[in-house]
Parts: sequence; C-alpha cells; structure tokens
Amino acid sequence: MIGVTFHILSLMPTKDADSDLLLKQFGERLKGLRLAHGLTQEELAAQAGFSRSYYTQIETGRRNVALLNLYRLAKCLQISLSDLLDIREND
Repeated sequence: MIGVTFHILSLMPTKDADSDLLLKQFGERLKGLRLAHGLTQEELAAQAGFSRSYYTQIETGRRNVALLNLYRLAKCLQISLSDLLDIREND
C-alpha cells in the first residue's frame, strides 16, 4: 500500500519555472486590466465574489486560478475570457 501511495504521489505535477512565470504574467495582465478599469483589488475581488487575499494571490502569481473564477473576472472586467488570457510570451 505504501508503494502504491508513493507511486501515485510521484505522478502529481510539480511547479516549475515555466508555471511560475505564467502565473506571474497572468497576474500582471490582470493587474493592468484592473487598473485600466479604475478598480482597487478590493473592489474587483468583491465584484467577482473573492476575498481580497485570494485576489491578491492571483495578481501576485501565487495562485493557479480555476476556469470558473477566470470567467468571473472576465465578466467583471467586461471582456472575453480569451482577452483576459491574452498573455504575450515576451511580456
């Protein structure tokens, strides 16, 4: 049983530098959109139904956001989901 558990755990994805970079790039994109709409973190978090601390973790690249939460953010910012996720590799 212990061997099986170890095997399953070894298949779980691990965070790597590319993942961290992507999360940070998305956070920067989200921050830019929020500021362009004249919103504070607290205001956008409340509109999306998030706590401010959860929202802050998204913006700082410390949180991997679920699809439905991305949809909520796009809706609050009055943009499409694809526009929200428009992250340039060189940004």
